[in-house]
Amino acid sequence: MMRKLLLVVIICGAMVKTNAQTVNKPRLDSLLDLLATNNRSMGSLAIMQNGRLVYQKSIGYADIDSPSTIPATAETKYRIGSISKMFTGVMVMQLVEEGKLSVTSTLDKFYPAIPNAAKITIGMMMNHHSGLHNFTNDPQYFSYMLSPQTHQQMLARITAMKPDFEPGTKGQYSNTNFLLLSYIIEKISGKSYPELVKQRIINKIGLKDTYYGDKINTAKNEALPYAYSGKWTKFSETDMSIPTGAGSMVSTPADLDKFIVALFDGKLIKPASLELMKTSTDNYGSAMFATQFKGRKVYGHGGAIDAYRSELAYFPEQKFAVSYISNGGSFDPSRVMQAVYNISFNEPFEMPNFTAVKGLDDYIGVYSSKQIPLKINITKDGSNLIAQATGQSAFPLDATKTEGVFEFDKAGIVMEFRAAKGEFTLKQGGKEYLFTKE
Repeated sequence: MMRKLLLVVIICGAMVKTNAQTVNKPRLDSLLDLLATNNRSMGSLAIMQNGRLVYQKSIGYADIDSPSTIPATAETKYRIGSISKMFTGVMVMQLVEEGKLSVTSTLDKFYPAIPNAAKITIGMMMNHHSGLHNFTNDPQYFSYMLSPQTHQQMLARITAMKPDFEPGTKGQYSNTNFLLLSYIIEKISGKSYPELVKQRIINKIGLKDTYYGDKINTAKNEALPYAYSGKWTKFSETDMSIPTGAGSMVSTPADLDKFIVALFDGKLIKPASLELMKTSTDNYGSAMFATQFKGRKVYGHGGAIDAYRSELAYFPEQKFAVSYISNGGSFDPSRVMQAVYNISFNEPFEMPNFTAVKGLDDYIGVYSSKQIPLKINITKDGSNLIAQATGQSAFPLDATKTEGVFEFDKAGIVMEFRAAKGEFTLKQGGKEYLFTKE
Protein backbone atom coordinates (compact mmCIF):
# COMPACT_ATOMS: atom_id res chain seq x y z
CA MET A 1 0.00 0.00 0.00
CA MET A 2 2.83 2.42 0.89
CA ARG A 3 4.69 1.59 -2.35
CA LYS A 4 1.51 2.21 -4.38
CA LEU A 5 0.93 5.57 -2.64
CA LEU A 6 4.56 6.57 -3.23
CA LEU A 7 4.20 5.72 -6.93
CA VAL A 8 1.08 7.93 -7.20
CA VAL A 9 2.92 10.83 -5.55
CA ILE A 10 5.85 10.45 -7.97
CA ILE A 11 3.52 10.35 -10.99
CA CYS A 12 1.56 13.41 -9.81
CA GLY A 13 4.80 15.27 -9.19
CA ALA A 14 6.00 14.42 -12.69
CA MET A 15 2.73 15.71 -14.17
CA VAL A 16 3.05 19.04 -12.35
CA LYS A 17 6.57 19.41 -13.65
CA THR A 18 5.48 18.55 -17.19
CA ASN A 19 2.54 20.99 -17.22
CA ALA A 20 4.49 23.88 -15.74
CA GLN A 21 6.55 26.26 -17.86
CA THR A 22 10.27 25.87 -17.40
CA VAL A 23 11.57 29.22 -16.23
CA ASN A 24 15.01 29.66 -17.72
CA LYS A 25 16.35 32.01 -15.07
CA PRO A 26 19.87 32.43 -16.50
CA ARG A 27 18.47 33.41 -19.92
CA LEU A 28 15.98 35.85 -18.38
CA ASP A 29 18.80 37.31 -16.27
CA SER A 30 20.90 37.74 -19.43
CA LEU A 31 18.06 39.58 -21.19
CA LEU A 32 17.51 42.04 -18.37
CA ASP A 33 21.23 42.52 -17.73
CA LEU A 34 21.72 43.29 -21.42
CA LEU A 35 19.01 45.97 -21.30
CA ALA A 36 20.46 47.49 -18.12
CA THR A 37 24.07 47.49 -19.34
CA ASN A 38 23.09 49.31 -22.51
CA ASN A 39 20.76 51.80 -20.75
CA ARG A 40 17.80 50.49 -22.77
CA SER A 41 15.48 49.99 -19.81
CA MET A 42 15.05 50.37 -16.06
CA GLY A 43 12.33 48.36 -14.39
CA SER A 44 11.15 45.12 -12.84
CA LEU A 45 9.91 41.73 -14.06
CA ALA A 46 7.87 39.12 -12.19
CA ILE A 47 6.54 35.74 -13.32
CA MET A 48 3.96 33.54 -11.61
CA GLN A 49 3.34 29.89 -12.48
CA ASN A 50 0.36 28.05 -10.99
CA GLY A 51 -0.16 30.94 -8.57
CA ARG A 52 3.42 30.83 -7.29
CA LEU A 53 6.08 33.50 -7.85
CA VAL A 54 8.85 31.73 -9.78
CA TYR A 55 10.95 34.63 -11.09
CA GLN A 56 11.64 38.20 -10.09
CA LYS A 57 14.36 40.64 -11.09
CA SER A 58 14.78 44.42 -11.08
CA ILE A 59 17.20 46.53 -13.11
CA GLY A 60 18.26 50.17 -13.01
CA TYR A 61 17.27 52.71 -10.40
CA ALA A 62 14.24 54.06 -8.59
CA ASP A 63 16.05 57.37 -8.10
CA ILE A 64 19.17 58.67 -9.82
CA ASP A 65 19.01 62.29 -8.66
CA SER A 66 19.40 61.82 -4.91
CA PRO A 67 22.77 62.32 -3.18
CA SER A 68 22.98 58.52 -3.21
CA THR A 69 21.18 56.65 -5.99
CA ILE A 70 18.47 54.14 -5.10
CA PRO A 71 18.68 50.85 -7.04
CA ALA A 72 15.40 49.26 -8.09
CA THR A 73 14.39 46.18 -6.06
CA ALA A 74 11.46 43.77 -5.89
CA GLU A 75 9.81 46.24 -3.48
CA THR A 76 10.08 49.19 -5.88
CA LYS A 77 6.66 50.49 -6.91
CA TYR A 78 5.79 52.08 -10.25
CA ARG A 79 2.91 53.96 -11.83
CA ILE A 80 1.11 51.40 -14.01
CA GLY A 81 -0.92 53.73 -16.27
CA SER A 82 -3.76 52.06 -18.15
CA ILE A 83 -3.47 48.70 -16.39
CA SER A 84 -5.54 50.67 -13.84
CA LYS A 85 -8.45 50.16 -16.25
CA MET A 86 -8.54 46.48 -15.31
CA PHE A 87 -9.12 47.46 -11.67
CA THR A 88 -11.92 49.80 -12.76
CA GLY A 89 -13.44 47.14 -14.98
CA VAL A 90 -13.49 44.62 -12.12
CA MET A 91 -15.33 47.08 -9.87
CA VAL A 92 -17.87 47.82 -12.62
CA MET A 93 -18.60 44.09 -12.92
CA GLN A 94 -18.87 43.77 -9.13
CA LEU A 95 -21.55 46.48 -9.13
CA VAL A 96 -23.32 44.70 -12.00
CA GLU A 97 -23.31 41.47 -9.96
CA GLU A 98 -24.76 43.39 -6.99
CA GLY A 99 -27.59 44.73 -9.14
CA LYS A 100 -26.44 48.35 -8.70
CA LEU A 101 -25.46 48.82 -12.33
CA SER A 102 -26.03 47.21 -15.72
CA VAL A 103 -23.84 47.05 -18.81
CA THR A 104 -26.90 48.33 -20.72
CA SER A 105 -27.31 51.38 -18.42
CA THR A 106 -26.80 54.57 -20.38
CA LEU A 107 -24.47 57.43 -19.56
CA ASP A 108 -27.29 60.00 -19.38
CA LYS A 109 -28.42 58.46 -16.07
CA PHE A 110 -25.24 59.87 -14.57
CA TYR A 111 -23.99 62.65 -16.85
CA PRO A 112 -26.76 63.73 -19.25
CA ALA A 113 -24.90 66.82 -20.53
CA ILE A 114 -22.19 64.75 -22.25
CA PRO A 115 -22.81 64.47 -26.02
CA ASN A 116 -24.60 61.23 -27.05
CA ALA A 117 -25.03 60.29 -23.38
CA ALA A 118 -28.42 58.68 -24.01
CA LYS A 119 -26.90 56.40 -26.67
CA ILE A 120 -23.75 55.40 -24.77
CA THR A 121 -23.97 52.35 -22.52
CA ILE A 122 -21.68 51.20 -19.72
CA GLY A 123 -20.76 48.26 -21.95
CA MET A 124 -19.71 50.59 -24.77
CA MET A 125 -17.42 52.48 -22.43
CA MET A 126 -15.97 49.23 -21.10
CA ASN A 127 -14.96 48.08 -24.60
CA HIS A 128 -14.14 51.51 -26.08
CA HIS A 129 -17.14 51.74 -28.44
CA SER A 130 -18.60 54.97 -27.01
CA GLY A 131 -17.19 57.43 -29.54
CA LEU A 132 -16.11 59.72 -26.68
CA HIS A 133 -13.03 61.71 -27.62
CA ASN A 134 -9.86 60.73 -25.75
CA PHE A 135 -9.14 63.65 -23.40
CA THR A 136 -5.39 62.90 -23.35
CA ASN A 137 -5.32 63.52 -27.14
CA ASP A 138 -6.74 67.00 -26.70
CA PRO A 139 -4.06 69.71 -27.23
CA GLN A 140 -5.16 71.45 -24.02
CA TYR A 141 -4.28 68.37 -21.97
CA PHE A 142 -0.62 69.35 -21.78
CA SER A 143 -1.52 72.73 -20.28
CA TYR A 144 -3.04 71.19 -17.14
CA MET A 145 -1.65 67.64 -16.81
CA LEU A 146 0.83 68.61 -14.08
CA SER A 147 -1.69 70.41 -11.86
CA PRO A 148 -4.51 69.07 -9.62
CA GLN A 149 -7.91 68.92 -11.32
CA THR A 150 -11.39 68.44 -9.88
CA HIS A 151 -14.04 66.10 -11.27
CA GLN A 152 -16.04 69.18 -12.26
CA GLN A 153 -13.16 70.57 -14.31
CA MET A 154 -12.64 67.27 -16.11
CA LEU A 155 -16.37 66.81 -16.75
CA ALA A 156 -16.61 70.31 -18.22
CA ARG A 157 -13.81 69.49 -20.67
CA ILE A 158 -15.37 66.15 -21.65
CA THR A 159 -18.78 67.74 -22.15
CA ALA A 160 -17.23 70.30 -24.50
CA MET A 161 -15.49 67.67 -26.65
CA LYS A 162 -17.01 66.66 -29.97
CA PRO A 163 -17.59 62.87 -30.27
CA ASP A 164 -15.29 60.98 -32.64
CA PHE A 165 -18.02 58.71 -34.03
CA GLU A 166 -21.54 57.43 -33.43
CA PRO A 167 -21.74 55.20 -30.30
CA GLY A 168 -21.51 51.46 -30.99
CA THR A 169 -20.36 51.76 -34.60
CA LYS A 170 -16.70 50.91 -34.02
CA GLY A 171 -13.98 50.60 -31.40
CA GLN A 172 -11.43 53.30 -30.61
CA TYR A 173 -9.32 53.53 -27.47
CA SER A 174 -10.25 56.44 -25.21
CA ASN A 175 -9.16 57.21 -21.66
CA THR A 176 -12.36 59.24 -21.30
CA ASN A 177 -14.36 56.00 -21.05
CA PHE A 178 -12.64 54.82 -17.91
CA LEU A 179 -12.36 58.24 -16.34
CA LEU A 180 -16.17 58.42 -16.49
CA LEU A 181 -16.58 54.82 -15.32
CA SER A 182 -14.52 55.60 -12.23
CA TYR A 183 -16.71 58.65 -11.54
CA ILE A 184 -19.84 56.51 -11.96
CA ILE A 185 -18.49 53.91 -9.51
CA GLU A 186 -17.96 56.70 -6.98
CA LYS A 187 -21.49 58.08 -7.54
CA ILE A 188 -23.13 54.71 -7.01
CA SER A 189 -21.04 53.76 -3.98
CA GLY A 190 -20.80 57.14 -2.28
CA LYS A 191 -17.07 56.60 -1.74
CA SER A 192 -13.90 57.81 -3.44
CA TYR A 193 -12.11 55.67 -6.02
CA PRO A 194 -9.05 55.16 -3.73
CA GLU A 195 -11.35 53.88 -0.95
CA LEU A 196 -13.25 51.60 -3.31
CA VAL A 197 -10.26 50.00 -5.00
CA LYS A 198 -8.76 49.33 -1.59
CA GLN A 199 -11.97 47.79 -0.24
CA ARG A 200 -13.10 45.86 -3.32
CA ILE A 201 -9.78 44.58 -4.68
CA ILE A 202 -6.62 45.33 -2.71
CA ASN A 203 -7.76 44.13 0.73
CA LYS A 204 -9.86 41.35 -0.76
CA ILE A 205 -6.90 39.51 -2.30
CA GLY A 206 -4.09 40.81 -0.10
CA LEU A 207 -2.12 43.07 -2.40
CA LYS A 208 0.64 44.65 -0.32
CA ASP A 209 2.20 47.10 -2.77
CA THR A 210 -0.78 48.39 -4.76
CA TYR A 211 -2.67 51.63 -4.20
CA TYR A 212 -4.04 54.79 -5.77
CA GLY A 213 -1.08 57.05 -6.55
CA ASP A 214 -0.10 60.50 -5.35
CA LYS A 215 3.00 62.63 -5.89
CA ILE A 216 5.94 60.27 -6.27
CA ASN A 217 7.73 59.59 -2.99
CA THR A 218 10.99 57.64 -3.14
CA ALA A 219 10.85 57.21 0.65
CA LYS A 220 7.89 54.86 -0.01
CA ASN A 221 9.95 52.80 -2.49
CA GLU A 222 8.33 54.57 -5.46
CA ALA A 223 10.37 54.91 -8.65
CA LEU A 224 10.77 58.24 -10.39
CA PRO A 225 10.29 58.45 -14.19
CA TYR A 226 13.33 58.96 -16.44
CA ALA A 227 14.17 59.48 -20.10
CA TYR A 228 17.52 58.49 -21.60
CA SER A 229 19.35 60.55 -24.22
CA GLY A 230 23.00 59.97 -23.43
CA LYS A 231 22.21 60.23 -19.72
CA TRP A 232 19.17 59.59 -17.53
CA THR A 233 17.10 62.74 -16.93
CA LYS A 234 14.02 63.03 -14.75
CA PHE A 235 10.68 63.12 -16.60
CA SER A 236 7.58 65.13 -15.70
CA GLU A 237 4.87 63.74 -13.37
CA THR A 238 1.19 63.76 -14.26
CA ASP A 239 -0.98 64.88 -11.34
CA MET A 240 -2.84 61.74 -10.28
CA SER A 241 -6.11 63.59 -9.68
CA ILE A 242 -6.53 63.59 -13.47
CA PRO A 243 -6.57 59.98 -14.78
CA THR A 244 -8.38 58.40 -11.77
CA GLY A 245 -9.66 54.96 -12.86
CA ALA A 246 -8.10 55.37 -16.31
CA GLY A 247 -4.52 55.38 -15.02
CA SER A 248 -3.83 56.41 -11.42
CA MET A 249 -2.76 53.13 -9.81
CA VAL A 250 0.69 52.27 -8.44
CA SER A 251 1.92 48.70 -8.08
CA THR A 252 4.71 46.14 -8.51
CA PRO A 253 4.95 43.37 -11.14
CA ALA A 254 4.49 40.71 -8.44
CA ASP A 255 1.28 42.35 -7.18
CA LEU A 256 -0.03 42.70 -10.74
CA ASP A 257 0.60 38.99 -11.34
CA LYS A 258 -1.26 38.22 -8.14
CA PHE A 259 -4.14 40.47 -9.23
CA ILE A 260 -4.65 38.86 -12.63
CA VAL A 261 -4.34 35.35 -11.21
CA ALA A 262 -7.01 36.18 -8.59
CA LEU A 263 -9.22 37.62 -11.34
CA PHE A 264 -9.05 34.42 -13.41
CA ASP A 265 -9.39 32.22 -10.31
CA GLY A 266 -12.80 33.78 -9.53
CA LYS A 267 -11.72 35.59 -6.38
CA LEU A 268 -12.95 39.00 -7.57
CA ILE A 269 -15.87 38.43 -9.94
CA LYS A 270 -18.02 35.53 -11.10
CA PRO A 271 -17.11 33.40 -14.17
CA ALA A 272 -19.88 34.98 -16.29
CA SER A 273 -18.51 38.47 -15.54
CA LEU A 274 -15.00 37.36 -16.45
CA GLU A 275 -16.26 35.93 -19.75
CA LEU A 276 -17.82 39.30 -20.54
CA MET A 277 -14.52 41.06 -19.82
CA LYS A 278 -12.67 38.57 -22.03
CA THR A 279 -15.04 38.87 -25.00
CA SER A 280 -13.58 41.04 -27.78
CA THR A 281 -15.42 43.29 -30.22
CA ASP A 282 -13.25 44.90 -32.91
CA ASN A 283 -10.22 43.64 -30.92
CA TYR A 284 -11.39 45.42 -27.74
CA GLY A 285 -12.35 43.38 -24.68
CA SER A 286 -14.01 44.96 -21.67
CA ALA A 287 -11.15 46.47 -19.64
CA MET A 288 -8.72 43.92 -21.03
CA PHE A 289 -7.32 42.76 -24.34
CA ALA A 290 -7.29 39.25 -25.80
CA THR A 291 -4.32 38.25 -27.94
CA GLN A 292 -2.39 35.12 -28.85
CA PHE A 293 1.20 34.03 -28.63
CA LYS A 294 1.95 31.24 -31.08
CA GLY A 295 -1.42 29.56 -30.58
CA ARG A 296 -1.68 30.28 -26.85
CA LYS A 297 -4.46 32.55 -25.54
CA VAL A 298 -3.27 35.62 -23.65
CA TYR A 299 -5.28 38.22 -21.72
CA GLY A 300 -4.13 41.45 -20.11
CA HIS A 301 -3.43 45.14 -20.60
CA GLY A 302 -0.61 47.60 -21.12
CA GLY A 303 -0.01 51.00 -19.60
CA ALA A 304 1.80 54.26 -20.36
CA ILE A 305 1.97 57.37 -18.22
CA ASP A 306 4.83 59.87 -18.17
CA ALA A 307 7.99 57.79 -18.78
CA TYR A 308 6.48 54.66 -17.20
CA ARG A 309 5.56 51.73 -19.43
CA SER A 310 3.88 48.59 -18.11
CA GLU A 311 2.60 45.24 -19.36
CA LEU A 312 0.50 42.55 -17.67
CA ALA A 313 -0.42 39.24 -19.29
CA TYR A 314 -2.00 35.93 -18.29
CA PHE A 315 -2.03 32.60 -20.15
CA PRO A 316 -5.06 30.85 -18.57
CA GLU A 317 -4.41 27.41 -20.06
CA GLN A 318 -0.82 27.44 -18.81
CA LYS A 319 -1.68 29.36 -15.59
CA PHE A 320 1.22 31.62 -16.43
CA ALA A 321 1.29 35.31 -15.39
CA VAL A 322 3.90 37.87 -16.46
CA SER A 323 4.34 41.54 -15.70
CA TYR A 324 7.07 44.02 -16.58
CA ILE A 325 7.06 47.67 -15.49
CA SER A 326 9.63 50.22 -16.62
CA ASN A 327 10.33 53.71 -15.30
CA GLY A 328 12.50 54.65 -18.28
CA GLY A 329 14.29 53.53 -21.43
CA SER A 330 13.83 53.18 -25.18
CA PHE A 331 13.24 49.41 -25.24
CA ASP A 332 9.47 49.05 -25.02
CA PRO A 333 8.12 46.65 -22.34
CA SER A 334 5.97 44.95 -24.99
CA ARG A 335 9.23 43.77 -26.59
CA VAL A 336 10.49 42.64 -23.18
CA MET A 337 7.30 40.62 -22.77
CA GLN A 338 7.66 38.99 -26.20
CA ALA A 339 11.21 38.02 -25.30
CA VAL A 340 10.05 36.60 -21.96
CA TYR A 341 7.33 34.57 -23.71
CA ASN A 342 9.85 33.11 -26.16
CA ILE A 343 12.28 32.23 -23.40
CA SER A 344 9.59 30.80 -21.11
CA PHE A 345 7.90 28.69 -23.81
CA ASN A 346 11.20 27.53 -25.33
CA GLU A 347 10.54 29.23 -28.65
CA PRO A 348 13.37 30.38 -30.96
CA PHE A 349 14.70 33.72 -29.81
CA GLU A 350 17.71 35.97 -30.44
CA MET A 351 18.88 38.42 -27.80
CA PRO A 352 18.70 42.11 -28.85
CA ASN A 353 21.88 43.33 -30.49
CA PHE A 354 23.16 46.64 -29.15
CA THR A 355 26.61 46.42 -30.75
CA ALA A 356 28.14 49.81 -31.49
CA VAL A 357 27.46 50.98 -35.05
CA LYS A 358 30.33 52.43 -37.08
CA GLY A 359 30.03 55.53 -39.22
CA LEU A 360 27.58 57.41 -36.99
CA ASP A 361 29.34 60.71 -37.77
CA ASP A 362 27.92 60.49 -41.31
CA TYR A 363 24.40 60.97 -39.93
CA ILE A 364 25.07 63.91 -37.59
CA GLY A 365 23.52 67.26 -38.48
CA VAL A 366 20.38 69.39 -38.49
CA TYR A 367 17.65 68.22 -40.85
CA SER A 368 14.50 69.99 -42.03
CA SER A 369 11.47 68.98 -44.07
CA LYS A 370 9.28 70.75 -46.63
CA GLN A 371 6.35 68.57 -45.53
CA ILE A 372 6.17 69.63 -41.88
CA PRO A 373 7.51 72.72 -40.03
CA LEU A 374 9.95 70.76 -37.92
CA LYS A 375 13.70 70.48 -37.60
CA ILE A 376 15.43 67.43 -36.18
CA ASN A 377 18.95 67.63 -34.75
CA ILE A 378 20.90 64.36 -34.97
CA THR A 379 23.83 64.09 -32.56
CA LYS A 380 25.99 61.31 -31.16
CA ASP A 381 26.58 60.16 -27.60
CA GLY A 382 29.34 57.59 -27.57
CA SER A 383 28.06 54.72 -29.73
CA ASN A 384 24.44 55.95 -29.89
CA LEU A 385 22.60 58.34 -32.18
CA ILE A 386 20.39 60.92 -30.46
CA ALA A 387 17.52 62.76 -32.15
CA GLN A 388 15.82 65.94 -30.94
CA ALA A 389 12.96 67.64 -32.75
CA THR A 390 12.26 71.36 -32.34
CA GLY A 391 10.78 72.05 -28.90
CA GLN A 392 10.79 68.39 -27.90
CA SER A 393 12.85 66.12 -25.66
CA ALA A 394 15.81 64.23 -27.09
CA PHE A 395 15.44 60.50 -27.66
CA PRO A 396 17.89 57.69 -28.53
CA LEU A 397 17.85 55.89 -31.86
CA ASP A 398 18.46 52.13 -31.85
CA ALA A 399 20.24 50.59 -34.80
CA THR A 400 18.40 47.85 -36.70
CA LYS A 401 19.83 44.98 -38.72
CA THR A 402 19.55 47.13 -41.85
CA GLU A 403 22.42 49.58 -42.39
CA GLY A 404 21.34 53.20 -42.02
CA VAL A 405 17.97 52.33 -40.46
CA PHE A 406 17.34 53.36 -36.86
CA GLU A 407 14.24 53.26 -34.66
CA PHE A 408 12.72 54.68 -31.51
CA ASP A 409 10.37 51.83 -30.75
CA LYS A 410 8.50 53.51 -27.91
CA ALA A 411 7.04 56.13 -30.27
CA GLY A 412 6.87 53.88 -33.33
CA ILE A 413 9.50 56.00 -35.13
CA VAL A 414 11.73 54.60 -37.89
CA MET A 415 14.41 56.73 -39.57
CA GLU A 416 15.98 55.53 -42.83
CA PHE A 417 19.21 57.49 -43.47
CA ARG A 418 20.87 57.93 -46.86
CA ALA A 419 24.14 59.51 -45.77
CA ALA A 420 25.49 60.04 -49.31
CA LYS A 421 22.46 62.21 -50.13
CA GLY A 422 22.37 63.92 -46.72
CA GLU A 423 18.77 62.91 -46.03
CA PHE A 424 16.53 60.54 -44.12
CA THR A 425 12.92 59.41 -44.27
CA LEU A 426 10.99 59.50 -41.01
CA LYS A 427 8.21 56.94 -40.74
CA GLN A 428 5.58 57.11 -38.01
CA GLY A 429 1.91 56.19 -37.81
CA GLY A 430 1.76 55.03 -41.41
CA LYS A 431 3.08 58.35 -42.75
CA GLU A 432 6.47 59.26 -44.28
CA TYR A 433 8.37 62.55 -44.18
CA LEU A 434 11.56 63.40 -46.07
CA PHE A 435 14.18 65.37 -44.13
CA THR A 436 17.27 66.94 -45.74
CA LYS A 437 20.47 68.03 -44.00
CA GLU A 438 20.88 71.82 -43.87
